[in-house]
Amino acid sequence: MSNKVIYAIYNDDDILMDAVKKTRAAHHHIEEVFSPFPVHGLDKAMGLAPTRLAICAFIYGLIGLSFGTWMMNYIMIQDWPQDIGGKPSFSYIDNMPAFVPIMFEETVFFAAHLMVITFYMRSKLWPFKVAENPDVRTTDDHFLMEVAVNDNEDELISFFESTGAVEVKVIVKN
Repeated sequence: MSNKVIYAIYNDDDILMDAVKKTRAAHHHIEEVFSPFPVHGLDKAMGLAPTRLAICAFIYGLIGLSFGTWMMNYIMIQDWPQDIGGKPSFSYIDNMPAFVPIMFEETVFFAAHLMVITFYMRSKLWPFKVAENPDVRTTDDHFLMEVAVNDNEDELISFFESTGAVEVKVIVKN
């Protein structure tokens, strides 16, 4: 199998969306689409599976809630019980209404921080990583669709020119 890909460059997001739909309808494999800003509906047009990051955020929030609950029970009830404002410190349940803001903050803190870490790990954005941007114009005002070539180079070039691409390049990837 060849390691050639075609870079079809577009200058409008609506033209890109139409080209992605036509490319999928023609059963060509889209490797990646590079865009200077998020294009609404592009993930569905490319046929990507829905993200599971919301499930991770929920789990991280539950971890934060559990940690906050354990921390308040240990600190305020078991380790160093104090009489604050006349509230008894005999049990966690008696004091739980006063702990609700702390439980909420721990939930948000854990969900937010662990989601950032998950995002960087899932995106493989490590410190000092070299950018994988194939064309510098995709950070400004152009869109790039990368499609695998399978012994149909001339057919693909004419196909992408017909979809409205302003530039079509054949690249050999390492």
